[in-house]
Amino acid sequence: MAFEFTDANFTETALETDSLVVADFWAEWCGPCKMITPIIDELSKEYDGEVVIGKVNVDNNPQVSGKYAIRSIPTILLIKNGEIVDKHVGVISKQALADKIEANK
Repeated sequence: MAFEFTDANFTETALETDSLVVADFWAEWCGPCKMITPIIDELSKEYDGEVVIGKVNVDNNPQVSGKYAIRSIPTILLIKNGEIVDKHVGVISKQALADKIEANK
């Protein structure tokens, strides 16, 4: 299971870490988001201990979603040293996301 980012823990767990962070912004009612969930879960297991991979429910975490101007979901942000290093909006294959992770680790 992927990590759950929230408004309360995002700064500490996503911005103040030395690891690469992959944050998937999603919602329960979003069909394409449900397609990405298994990919995020698989990658979180494969990169356990190397990369922090998690999900941000936009309905439950409006502060983080607003801060990053999330207008379309799914949106995946790759964050390193507190800065966005890559962004993808929409569905993405596991291999394409893994390639982005490898390029930014």
